Amino acid sequence: MQKLSTQDEWITRAREVLPAGGFGNFDPGIIIARGDGSHVWDENGTEYIDYLIGSGPMLLGHGHPEVMEAVLEQLPKGMTFFANNAKGIELAEAIIEAVPCCEQVRFVASGGEADMYAIRLARAFTGRDKILKFEGGYHGMSAEAQMSLAPERQVNFPQAVPDSGGIPQGVADQMLIAPFNDLGAVEALLAEHDDIAAIIAEPLQRIIPAEPGYLQGLRDLCDRHAVLLIFDEIVTGFRLAYGGAQERYGVTPDICTLGKIIGGGFPLAALGASAEIMAHFDKSLAGEGRWLMQLGTLSGNPIAAAAGLKTMEVLAREGAYDQLRATGQALQEMQTAALEAEGIAHRICGDPTLFDVYFTEGPCRDYRSARHDDPSDNAIYNKVLRENGVFKSPGKLYPSLAVTEADLQATRNAVQLAARAVAGARG
Repeated sequence: MQKLSTQDEWITRAREVLPAGGFGNFDPGIIIARGDGSHVWDENGTEYIDYLIGSGPMLLGHGHPEVMEAVLEQLPKGMTFFANNAKGIELAEAIIEAVPCCEQVRFVASGGEADMYAIRLARAFTGRDKILKFEGGYHGMSAEAQMSLAPERQVNFPQAVPDSGGIPQGVADQMLIAPFNDLGAVEALLAEHDDIAAIIAEPLQRIIPAEPGYLQGLRDLCDRHAVLLIFDEIVTGFRLAYGGAQERYGVTPDICTLGKIIGGGFPLAALGASAEIMAHFDKSLAGEGRWLMQLGTLSGNPIAAAAGLKTMEVLAREGAYDQLRATGQALQEMQTAALEAEGIAHRICGDPTLFDVYFTEGPCRDYRSARHDDPSDNAIYNKVLRENGVFKSPGKLYPSLAVTEADLQATRNAVQLAARAVAGARG
């Protein structure tokens, strides 16, 4: 009887104790043992170039020495207090200095939690109940966010489709769904409904870019109808630019949510807005009935704050974003070259700091159009990439500042093999 590998043993153990054998985040068929710089190793010792980077937060790479030093300096002083701490206050100051819409912030432990509170905050501030979100937009795991995130059946807009069991119909009744990149649809809904509290949007929806003028158009429509604009910058914050999508695109929302990078790899997220809006977290200012109760055991914990502060300090240095974009551009160009050489129709969708390939000739402007003509092409492509040492999500590629020229060359070789495999499978 063949002995199971170390990784197989862990997979077997996981199936006994975890639903579907995993944490719910990623392919449970791989168990990551460690990461260093731009690389990760599985429990069998197989090495990969990491373009998943923890689903975004490890923008500096794994084990960045300056971040490690900041964490190790804080560890003996305390890991969490459920009370204000200096590192958390410093991090709040740094975020406010960087992000245009933030005059004050409130810390939470996860991006989904931040989005949930942002929606609740908009309702409290406006006194209205309905929220407009975009089909395919990801805003965490709250009941509102699980409306039309990845609907398997197409329905007429603005009907909301729950993506999870356990969500009451009443939640769907308070959600309006529109196609991304369609200002006309948004304008029609705002004209028809006078009880919309906010529009919540990813400025880069998963990897679908906003068309020129679209985000400013949302800003203008919100101003015209006295509706709040929420930017979910959990992914784009400190990735598209130091000031996030707000800086990159020059459009300032009323509320934004931040996560991933601001915790430096530790559980931490935040929401921010003007002092007037954020006053609803202060009972003495908001008053009974309009005050938002919010607390969390790990919110603003000093370990995460120390890691986030140091990560932001490194990102603020001259040339950091030029390097990140150059790496992303190189990764895009090598995939285009390899796929064109094999005659494979495709589109690179996203921003150089976050993108992926769609195997299609069609447009990628919203949830319904951004898809592969044949999903098996994508499955083959990603399978061969992983077999050749490239670790990524099946639907996203995250460049990092840790990627080296040697990594790029190895990735180029893997991409060429993957493109040939897709072409070969097509016959």
